[in-house]
Amino acid sequence: MSLYKIRVAGLEDILQQDEIDLKELRNFCFYGIPDCSGLRSTCWKLLLGYLGPKRDTWSATLAKKRELYKQFIEEMVIPPGEQNGAACVDHPLSDGPESNWNTFFKDNEVLLQIDKDVRRLCPDISFFQQATEFPCESVVSHNRERKLHVRVAPSTLSSANVERKGLGMTKINLITKRAIENYQAMDAGQEAHWEVVERILFLYAKLNPGQGYVQGMNEIIGPIYYVLASDPNVEYRQYAEADCFFCFTALMGEIRDFFIKTLDESEGGIKFMMARLSNMLKDKDPEVWNRLRDQELYPQYYSFRWLTLLLSQEFPLPDVLRIWDSVFADEKRYDFLVKVCCAMIILLREQILDNDFACNVKLLQNFPPMDIKVVLRKATSLE
Repeated sequence: MSLYKIRVAGLEDILQQDEIDLKELRNFCFYGIPDCSGLRSTCWKLLLGYLGPKRDTWSATLAKKRELYKQFIEEMVIPPGEQNGAACVDHPLSDGPESNWNTFFKDNEVLLQIDKDVRRLCPDISFFQQATEFPCESVVSHNRERKLHVRVAPSTLSSANVERKGLGMTKINLITKRAIENYQAMDAGQEAHWEVVERILFLYAKLNPGQGYVQGMNEIIGPIYYVLASDPNVEYRQYAEADCFFCFTALMGEIRDFFIKTLDESEGGIKFMMARLSNMLKDKDPEVWNRLRDQELYPQYYSFRWLTLLLSQEFPLPDVLRIWDSVFADEKRYDFLVKVCCAMIILLREQILDNDFACNVKLLQNFPPMDIKVVLRKATSLE
């Protein structure tokens, strides 16, 4: 039996236990989840806390969460005049604070940025441009106004200026992996995967008004949705949208400090994380650290994006999934992410020591293609 088949069998044994040993699962997943039989989908749900360790609770948990998500769509996606088939008791021109229509139009400002971002998601694969097998019936079976992208057609709205202000939204610069052209919407009765992601992000923003939508969240949700919507289990694919929403919400609960300016200096804030990376580099490779310091090439010039977007912009999607296996399995959470970032710098040491400031900025902001196994092996050695 091949090593790969042995690993598959080993993970299946772990997942078939009545009560899954999460420590054993983390130890296994840290070294990569076999890309077959929907194993990654199940493991990520467990590692992110969406599913509990007791298998006999899964069915009830999934049924409850999926029904809750359906209610979110009915309450927050369906236009005010159509909710539950009720007659409209609120005028679209009302600007009162209690007006559902007033909220509806204000939501479009955030929705415009989401729409812009999801139309160019994960351009290295065609997946997000394709039609989902399971479009949301309450959306596609009615008029086109229930499709969120229709609400923010270019002819009706101008782009919002999204900046980083306190607990509000932020614009993350240097998002490099974007399609050249916007993805197109599907015909009536169908939905593309990017339209589903748009709805998830919109609902997340609605339900988290203190944070709202932050540009870059689309890069976090993309790999999660891809994994869940590619599950060979038909039921899991059918409910990938709802399951993705709750997995994404759980993950954002852990990294939300990365996106909030007022928490930059906190232990979970992005400046604190960049300082940890700098200190680790100083300890593991003082020569490279001194070179970057002498050039005044500070971590925020390159590692802000690395850490905030969990390296989703630096590697092809299959490599991102492999990195996230280890990051999600890290019991201390995100310690390993810092090690991966440090390993990336050390593996470029010869070039960094030889380059001038401009070349090093370009090098670190556009990380060169590299075998992900080499990067992870180096990161694992940084104990």
